[in-house]
Amino acid sequence: MDQTAEEKKVRERIKKKVKEVSSVSQSLLSPIQDHINFTLQKAYFKCAYECFDRSRTHAEISRCAESCSVPITNAQNHFDNEMSVFQERLNRSLVVCQDKFEAVKLQKTKNEAMNNLEQCVNQTVDDALKSLPNLIARMKKALSITD
Repeated sequence: MDQTAEEKKVRERIKKKVKEVSSVSQSLLSPIQDHINFTLQKAYFKCAYECFDRSRTHAEISRCAESCSVPITNAQNHFDNEMSVFQERLNRSLVVCQDKFEAVKLQKTKNEAMNNLEQCVNQTVDDALKSLPNLIARMKKALSITD
């Protein structure tokens, strides 16, 4: 098999492995996002509905409705921050793999370098997948989600 065909196969396997992280994380995080989008959103609307009372001023209604949005805003911010840290860590690890690939490419054959890159990416993805249960547990605890 020629070198470019082998390189193409390795790159496709790498892409597939990286997509695996996205797919698995979306699947595992779906219940948390559902909690935010449905449970907390529902609570927000119920709370905001109670704010609308003819005896209140417009300013009081606005303050009341705004205070109802605090839990959902905090939950979404927490979720976004946790996911940002997870993604940043994954990206940094993948950059390290790429840097190693560039260094090895100068010393070994392209095929060896590609194989090293693939191994590094596989390890990075596996490590990211292993970290997801802890991430999910941390988020569930922070958002008071019980299974």
